[in-house]
Amino acid sequence: MPVTQSFIDGESVASAQVYDNIDPSSGKSLGAVARAGGDEVDRAVTAAKRASRAWRTTPPADRARVMSRIADLIERDQEHLALIESQDTGKPLSQARADALVSARYFRFYGHAIDSYYGHTIPLSTDLHVYTKREPLGVTGHIVAWNYPMQLLCRGIAPAVATGNCAVAKPANETPRTAVALAELAFEAGLPAGVFNVVTGIGTEAGAALTAHPGVDHIGFVGSAEVGSVVGHAAAERVVPALLELGGKSAQIVFPDADLLRATEFIAKAILQNAGQTCSAGSRLLVQEAIHDELVEMVKHRFMRVSIGPGIEDKELGPLISRKQQHRVQSIVSGNTKGEIICGGDAPSAADLADGSYFAPTLIDGVDPVSEIAQEEIFGPVLTVNKFGDEEEAVSLANGTPYGLLGSVWTSDLSRAHRLAAEIEAGQVYVNTYGAGGGVELPFGGFKKSGYGREKGYEALDTFTATKTVVVHL
Repeated sequence: MPVTQSFIDGESVASAQVYDNIDPSSGKSLGAVARAGGDEVDRAVTAAKRASRAWRTTPPADRARVMSRIADLIERDQEHLALIESQDTGKPLSQARADALVSARYFRFYGHAIDSYYGHTIPLSTDLHVYTKREPLGVTGHIVAWNYPMQLLCRGIAPAVATGNCAVAKPANETPRTAVALAELAFEAGLPAGVFNVVTGIGTEAGAALTAHPGVDHIGFVGSAEVGSVVGHAAAERVVPALLELGGKSAQIVFPDADLLRATEFIAKAILQNAGQTCSAGSRLLVQEAIHDELVEMVKHRFMRVSIGPGIEDKELGPLISRKQQHRVQSIVSGNTKGEIICGGDAPSAADLADGSYFAPTLIDGVDPVSEIAQEEIFGPVLTVNKFGDEEEAVSLANGTPYGLLGSVWTSDLSRAHRLAAEIEAGQVYVNTYGAGGGVELPFGGFKKSGYGREKGYEALDTFTATKTVVVHL
């Protein structure tokens, strides 16, 4: 199998060392990956800095055309990208196909948006002409997680490049291949060498070198709150802006007047998608006590119908990313001392799944709201349940974790829906639905330990630019 190598300044770059890329469905190697370090990061940042001199002055219309061509090529290679994404992550092939299409959408959306991204004139006085303009920051660094390698990469790279920045990305060491493939497609589409670079390797080596590099003018990170804190400190020491997306512990609040059949399906998908390894997973179910037993039974039966298997077989639930993650999920579930395990709670018993890092859909009722399982991100197909009596208690439970990324309210009472949407501490709140099929257009980010800054939507263009104010005396 070919070695996956870094892509720097328009060409493939080897490293002195390699490591194995493991298939979580089987535990077998998918091939070697270049273990880049500080030298390769410096080479990539230097290439990006050099390319930025011309790219930042390229007319927006020309940038837009390249962005659209990148989207076309991603759609052309959708099946190949989906296959290697499924192999790297273990996620079902249909979910990987959707990720490829959303990735293309990022480039197409920002290719269109940049055509109408303007500054403002300010009527200060008749003898002063005052206007603002948005200027690229320079070189942007992007460190992305392993759960949605394509989507996370493209949602950062597309607005950064569209606004005239040049980028260096460090994909997760578990999932490097689609990042390299996307950079190669961007180069094929006409993006100049050095504008989009990918450095493969280990987070504590290549990732740390990218975070600390003095030539990086903005750093974006998607991952755990613990590592995000380290990245944020490093950015602060160099006084450069940072964007941190650090996960969540999102609640779904269900009232008796909700459509329970619809709610059940969305509740299941929100925790089963990508085996629960989603920062925006609906991992906590808060149920009004009058319908508690009924809804828990409905969710239980939905979980018991889930098909499990390798990602390329396109079952509903694939493996976790690694044995390490499987053991972590098992440890958290086993540490639950109060809640009742309604179903799941362990790896599936089927012999043909024994070599993979699988975990059965798990429903745990009546957990202690202040315990680890109810407070910390599990990153597995584990849904906890708590009852509530009234709106005040529901909001208190929903806001009772260190995170604030998403929330959802299930009710037919629109007044109640708007009241709770205002009170829930989260960057996105859904009513009678959950998630948005990629949500490219929707600003995304969190409160509290879920991080700071916003990606997606039009706001991402502001993230990767700075405002310059010009005042001219007439």
